[in-house]
Amino acid sequence: MIQKEKTYNLATFFCLYIAQTIPMSFFSTVIPVMMRQENFSLSAIGLLQLIKLPWILKFLWSPLVDRHALTTRDYKRWIFSSELIYAILIFAVALLDFKTDFYTILTLIIISFIASATQDIATDALAVLAFNRKDKSLVNSMQSMGSFGGSMIGSGVLLLLFKQIGWNYLLPCLALFVIIALLPLLFNKTIDIQTKDKDQRAKKADVFYFFTRRDIWKQVGFLFLYYSGLIGTLAMLRPWLVDLGYDMKEIGMMSGVAGTFVGFLSSFIGGMIIRKIGRYKARILFAFFVLIATCYFFGLSYTIPTTAMLYGGIFLLWGSYGMATIVVYTTAMDCVRPGREGTDFTIQTVITHLSGMLMAILSGKIADHTGYHGLFLFETTIAFISLIYILTVFRKNKNTI
Repeated sequence: MIQKEKTYNLATFFCLYIAQTIPMSFFSTVIPVMMRQENFSLSAIGLLQLIKLPWILKFLWSPLVDRHALTTRDYKRWIFSSELIYAILIFAVALLDFKTDFYTILTLIIISFIASATQDIATDALAVLAFNRKDKSLVNSMQSMGSFGGSMIGSGVLLLLFKQIGWNYLLPCLALFVIIALLPLLFNKTIDIQTKDKDQRAKKADVFYFFTRRDIWKQVGFLFLYYSGLIGTLAMLRPWLVDLGYDMKEIGMMSGVAGTFVGFLSSFIGGMIIRKIGRYKARILFAFFVLIATCYFFGLSYTIPTTAMLYGGIFLLWGSYGMATIVVYTTAMDCVRPGREGTDFTIQTVITHLSGMLMAILSGKIADHTGYHGLFLFETTIAFISLIYILTVFRKNKNTI
């Protein structure tokens, strides 16, 4: 693959990934605000997290995508149809009134997230097949950058526009953006994969067979541990900043804008580092960065941190998180079975989501009982265990590129 074609292909996947994230991030941010303005209870607002359930359960229909996608054209058909449904549903939501049609809006958003999750399955599988082993870290940089960039735009820029132009005018623009993001794939003729063997077509049971491979469990352990040293700190960062006396605008700038932007940049850097030094060394290096970040916050909890000290910690936290996502995605692509690319990659990303969800819940309980000192000590311990796990379990693969 020549450099120009590779750059075009990477840009195509970046557009697909950011198109998934912006609407989801916007809805996840703006709906709780609107619900609170309409005097919904905090319990009801908390249950809103269930709208993300399709992204947790998408492994259930990932074999369907794998089974019916054998060629590049098949994958494009899945991506186009899912994304068009996504855009149509967003546009439909724009025509409804939030006060009188709340439950209809919620239902349409959940269905739209199912469409978006389906697009993600097909996009991930196509990325696995379209790039060679050396370049997989680069396409995963596009995935992570799309996620961070989409979160920054969806929960930041669009929130400001929402206040200016309102629900009914912003959402049609969002639906139009989702369609425009498909254009690079529509006109891209360089993405091409080998037609998959029909004898290796995925079955529903492949979700369970994924775990029957004896060598997969070390990867499963890695997926559970690698983020865990960061997720608790990320989950409690905003409450901690509130307790330190920062207002919502300052917190939004510090973590939501500056932090996310650092994550965006570090995702690109992480992909280049993996391409240069290989998976094994990158696992260790990024795990070491995670450990440094957790140690830094543990130290900060015993001081009265200045704003500059907090920014340093936030940059370190989001920077290590951005790089960690790349090694997670890249090694996940290495562990897929032929004909089951979407299924196996989806299962692994769901494991990280579940691990993050459990760690976020646990971190709140730990912070309640032991304070921030205890939380950051716990996170540091998990990060240290993760580093030792990598050095021990993956030692035999240290020469792997």
